[in-house]
Amino acid sequence: MKSASISSTDFRTLSTLPSRQTPISPHRRVSSTRLFSLKQRVCGKAGSRTAGFRYTICASYGDKESSSVSSNEKYYNSPAEALRKLLESPGIHQGPACFDALSAKLIERAGFKFCFTTGFGISAARLGLPDAGLISYGEMVAQGREITQAVSIPVIGDGDNGYGNAMNVKRTVKGYIRAGFGGIILEDQVSPKACGHTRGRKVVSREEAIMRIKAAVDARKESGSDIVIVARTDARQAVSFEEALWRARALADAGADVLFIDALASKEEMKAFCDVYPLIPKMANMLEGGGKTPIFTPMELEELGYKLVAYPLSLLGVSIGAMQDALSAIKGGRIPSPGSMPSFEELKEILGFNTYYEEEKRYATKSSQLPSPKSGFSSSSNEYGVQPGIQADKEQRSQIPESPVEVFIPEVYDKYSGESTKGYFPAAWSRKLRVKITGKDGFEKLDIRIPAGFLEGITNVVPALVGINLKSLLDEATLEEGGKQLLDFQDTGGDRIQVILE
Repeated sequence: MKSASISSTDFRTLSTLPSRQTPISPHRRVSSTRLFSLKQRVCGKAGSRTAGFRYTICASYGDKESSSVSSNEKYYNSPAEALRKLLESPGIHQGPACFDALSAKLIERAGFKFCFTTGFGISAARLGLPDAGLISYGEMVAQGREITQAVSIPVIGDGDNGYGNAMNVKRTVKGYIRAGFGGIILEDQVSPKACGHTRGRKVVSREEAIMRIKAAVDARKESGSDIVIVARTDARQAVSFEEALWRARALADAGADVLFIDALASKEEMKAFCDVYPLIPKMANMLEGGGKTPIFTPMELEELGYKLVAYPLSLLGVSIGAMQDALSAIKGGRIPSPGSMPSFEELKEILGFNTYYEEEKRYATKSSQLPSPKSGFSSSSNEYGVQPGIQADKEQRSQIPESPVEVFIPEVYDKYSGESTKGYFPAAWSRKLRVKITGKDGFEKLDIRIPAGFLEGITNVVPALVGINLKSLLDEATLEEGGKQLLDFQDTGGDRIQVILE
């Protein structure tokens, strides 16, 4: 059920309710004058979609299906809806920050139900630059789109200060909606903005800060979306704690769904912030490595009144540390120790190779497979680029023609004979090609023989042969005793590639 809630002005009258007791989900607001008619609507026929507030959830959003969703949980029609359901659920929810598609996939694999994007991390990973207003809206939304498409959990995107005035904020919100975000964080800093917990932060006027959130709400309505708007104020560090509290209230009144004051300096300040409109979810930022806000456990943060907690630097920080250690090892003539990194098999599993191979089988065709060893291939190794389909099961191999000569088509021979006689082709084409690959370490990687007339698919085995006109080389070859070497070169990986006409 997708619920409506009361306006933020009514939270003051409900503040006497027991702590964290939520009468109705505080995420889509309607005025108090509509409460009676709303009560009638939400009690209507199950599954109906009256005024857009109630409908049956029956499918996963987008084209993704999360492996972290248990069988007794429902799928959601959009990432925003999934995020709102999370906000309605009991307890505090942890959201590590990602900076690319891979880090987002790791967060989902670890079992987290949502995540954030971090402008600090994206600026570092994408540009190698500090989070000082240098990265653009286009770069942030492009990186965000890659992230949201890689996972099935909702993602809250870092929208910085909206990249300009209220009109820019509207464009930013609509762009983040199209990119697949479930939520967006918008702050009240001036341009160029500064990273949280760093020096030099300045905020816009109260009026402009409020207008940014109102513009975001309008953009959401115009898009027909329900994206969660997280309003952040940096006034605690830029002005004062009292100013930050005033802005938090005003941003809630403007339509924000979640409130966030950055760089709160003590437990007492954090508690006072959570007491502002206690029914509106609050977000905490646990800046790892030494920020201005004290670090608390999730249980302690929940006791203070927080609903969401972000961990902005954990993944980026440990990644930098691990890469520095690996580079030190390599520079010293060693490779990273096995315990410091996943095995190659584990890496393939994380990146989805095994899933890809299983799905690939659904679309396999006979013509896409190369001949089996019975049809003229002899190989001492299938390591070098040989596709899994070649080593097929007995049933698949039985379906491959015994005589590969049947794959020749008349047009091939017309080019050489000038006639349409199927039986004629140059003598060299009746021989065999030996393809030999030797690694830069001196060990043999591949040694196969194929009919010289069967060239289709050879580049699937040896990608380094892409772009080489083997047909022309065969046509020009003389029948030397003992064979003729057609090619002998090193590929970009340092392997020696030899093609010999036998």
